[in-house]
Amino acid sequence: MATSAAPKETTAASSPSRAAPSPAEAAPSSAGLKAAEAAVRLKADGPNSVGREGRRGPLSILISQFASPLVLILLAASLVSMVVGDRVEAGIILAIVLMSAGLGFVQEARSAASVEALQARLALKATVIRDGKQQELPIVGLVRGDLIVLGAGDIVPADARILESNHIYVDESSLTGESAASLKVVKDGTLDPTKEDDRDGLAFFGTSVVSGNAKAYVTAIGAHTSYGAIAHRLLERAPETDFQRGVKAFGFLITRVTLILVVGVFAINVALHRPLFDALLFSIALAVGLTPELLPAIVTLNLTRGARALAANGVLVKRLPAIQNLGSVTVLCTDKTGTLTQGKLELVKAVGIDKDDADEASAALTLAYLNSHFQSSFVNPLDTAILAGAAKPKDLSTYSKLAELPYDFSRRLLSVVVAQKGQPPLLVTKGAPESVVARCSQVREDHSARPIHASEHARLRKLVDGASADGFRLVAVASRALRPDELQAGTSPAGTANLTDADRLERDLTFEGVILFSDPPKPGIEDTIAELGRQGIALKIITGDNDLVARHVAEQVGLTVEGVLTGDEMRKMTHPALVARAKQTTIFARVDPDQKLQVIRAVREAGHVVGYMGDGINDAPALHVADVGISVDNATDVARSAADIILLEPSLEAISRGVTEGRRTFANTLKYIRMGTSSNFGNMLSMAGAALLLPFLPMTPGQILLNNLIYDASQTAIPTDNVDADVEGVPARWDVHAIERFMILFGPISSIFDYATFGLLILLLGSSTAAAPAFHAGWFVESLFTQILVVLAIRTRISPFWRSRPSRPLALAIVGALAVAVIVPLSPLGSFLGFGVLPLAFWVLLVGIVAAYLTMVEIVKRIYDDRELRRAAAAVPDRPVHPTLRSLAPATKATPAKKATPTAK
Repeated sequence: MATSAAPKETTAASSPSRAAPSPAEAAPSSAGLKAAEAAVRLKADGPNSVGREGRRGPLSILISQFASPLVLILLAASLVSMVVGDRVEAGIILAIVLMSAGLGFVQEARSAASVEALQARLALKATVIRDGKQQELPIVGLVRGDLIVLGAGDIVPADARILESNHIYVDESSLTGESAASLKVVKDGTLDPTKEDDRDGLAFFGTSVVSGNAKAYVTAIGAHTSYGAIAHRLLERAPETDFQRGVKAFGFLITRVTLILVVGVFAINVALHRPLFDALLFSIALAVGLTPELLPAIVTLNLTRGARALAANGVLVKRLPAIQNLGSVTVLCTDKTGTLTQGKLELVKAVGIDKDDADEASAALTLAYLNSHFQSSFVNPLDTAILAGAAKPKDLSTYSKLAELPYDFSRRLLSVVVAQKGQPPLLVTKGAPESVVARCSQVREDHSARPIHASEHARLRKLVDGASADGFRLVAVASRALRPDELQAGTSPAGTANLTDADRLERDLTFEGVILFSDPPKPGIEDTIAELGRQGIALKIITGDNDLVARHVAEQVGLTVEGVLTGDEMRKMTHPALVARAKQTTIFARVDPDQKLQVIRAVREAGHVVGYMGDGINDAPALHVADVGISVDNATDVARSAADIILLEPSLEAISRGVTEGRRTFANTLKYIRMGTSSNFGNMLSMAGAALLLPFLPMTPGQILLNNLIYDASQTAIPTDNVDADVEGVPARWDVHAIERFMILFGPISSIFDYATFGLLILLLGSSTAAAPAFHAGWFVESLFTQILVVLAIRTRISPFWRSRPSRPLALAIVGALAVAVIVPLSPLGSFLGFGVLPLAFWVLLVGIVAAYLTMVEIVKRIYDDRELRRAAAAVPDRPVHPTLRSLAPATKATPAKKATPTAK
């Protein structure tokens, strides 16, 4: 966050791009710019963005395919080989490297295009007046001189000068570090953004509107805005997730082990007095073949496929790693309105302290209507319900608005001051019942106001608690006639009461009554909550409503309530106490935005991966802090900007689908990682042994690269693979140590059968250099068969593996790769690549070797799973264990899971 001095450092008064329009400039027309003029300015000034988006173009993607030092060394070595006369081998190596690069380029370019298309659907828009029409445009299309309309929840899309102000408050904490919202007003003359007084007439890019609305004139865009100089903060890469760190750590692990063994192989070949250049080229090719260079592409393919699948179900992903994070969620925090309930508030009735007095109720409803009609803060469903459900006062036209105290989340109140001709100003306050009652000294009953005594407080509490327990949402209404001097003393030049005047004006109120609203549960929400429970996700409600309303809704939707914590109770707790209490709490009621943030942090510190769903201005901080921030398409700009995932409709069912997709993504990524470890580590050990046992290289550099290309091509179908149902049942967590143990256990198994193949080939062919071409062909085929077919065993934890079927694309890729492995040595291309003819006995024995290999893998897999299950259970006894760690007995017919209710544990 910028310090309070940041604006002064980045908005010099001498910078014409940041200055307000000079007196010589033409005043902006109320019709805004013409489209043609806007197009000219856009071409001249460029798009309204603070910097490059960080997306790579096709050329950058292509260049990145050759960025590996090993690939560059290999290309250089092949060129040297060509110069010295070995053009065939050099041509083979170059061709295979280029095909491998082409494969990676096609996959990454397709992924990048898909991501860009999804991001385009999430672009923030601004309300602009052009050609006399108000319209929504992407903020990148704004130009200097545009006339923009700002409303509550909007992100200010450019630096702008306020032309019309209607009680607009802007949160500038992202620029100044100040938490209090700033009131924006119309100011005359030239404005200097470095002067505190002048800043009140300016709105700055990246800040957010808290309440009110305004029209403004764009004075600067993009890098020329106040935010432009510190925009690099926004463009920095987001902190790595646990999954990203794990993938990177795995890549470094394999690379280190590969380099160590490759150097060892090179040293052995040199010690055995083999040609130095051939030994170097072989070692480099081996390093390229064994390094998991496809890992980033597989991860990207998995995430991109997941993003496309989610988009088809109404879930748009802003940041791809959030998909995997969504699959890891163990606690989902959400408000109840619009997610558990239909979000369509309906006014039921108004009641006074005497429930049977219709006149009291009518008077309270009239005052509520006045408050909702004249308030200019952000659109509120409660106000919408009041205006739609209450009768419009017949004398509404005789009222005029004098001032407003906008809503804020600490007071939980909104007040307007209205007046009729010849009558004193009337303050009408609407808000949370407890906040209203705390400011009341009188209560209206029998058409008159009288002091509130202890008995009245008890009656009011009973009124509020009874309605809340019945599931009604409540808003209390109070009023007070003001003296004219009271209003004048606290009113700004713009005619808006300052927030600091709230304590002075909102006092000694008369309690008028309570407005009751209904918001029924969503159809089918109970089944969705049960499904989240089966997925191992605890649901927690974080709401601004009181605990009685929240409890009633929880009971209606079948959510077991283990504990309730209110905002008032939280204020008395230390943070460690909150962390401990959060584990056993299902409902957090009457919380303010800062307390929402505290809850999310507490649940995370309790060891959970937290998803948070919010759509309001006050949800943005919690969305930032959560592991996965989730918002909806019609949310405020601030919330959408802070979120990782956007739902086209507020639905827990959509989140449940997203969780499943996240777990599929993680599972398919883990499949590739396991296959990479088992085959690569085993091949490294095999190469090291072959260098000692054989008088020739077990494969030529070109053959190694071709082997790697065929294997990699078959693995690009992994993102489409099916995932076992039980893997989708619990949160997925990264464990690099488990992968290391897997590599150390399964790698040598692969080597054992490689050595068996070496022995078989020596028996069939002999060990002379004349047998080298046929030996190369034999190991080429065996290596591909074992590497590719082991996919079938490692892709599932079900035993035997054929009980879990791969996806059709993966099955076809496996069959195709095996066919190529057989055809290449037998075809005329085989002799060109240096392969010899294999005896028929080899093909028969190959079947036995592969079958024995897969059988041993199955046996060891079950032992490994059993040990990992016991290890995980001993480490965290009360945490659900991922099913990929279970020792799976012979599969039995699945039985329907019992309906579960998620609880906070």
